[in-house]
Amino acid sequence: MFGIGAEKFVVLLIIGALVLGPTKLPEYAAKLGHLVREVRRMASGARERLNEELGPDFQDLDWGQMDPRQYDPRRIIREALTDDNPPAPSDTPAT
Repeated sequence: MFGIGAEKFVVLLIIGALVLGPTKLPEYAAKLGHLVREVRRMASGARERLNEELGPDFQDLDWGQMDPRQYDPRRIIREALTDDNPPAPSDTPAT
């Protein structure tokens, strides 16, 4: 979560509980819960609006295939160089 380990997250929770104290902790926990619900609602609304505006052609689109982190230039070059289907010979005679 956010690039931190579970141990660091637990330490942050303990420090937060000590700093806020037992009187303000329930108030801030409720605010955090409200914030999480609001962010989820906004993300759901954005997803629905995107689907409406793109139309039915993009309903089954796999967005994971568009992730640029999955492209490895070495693999792409290797696959291009070891292509099993060589290009078809041209119809023009060699001179």
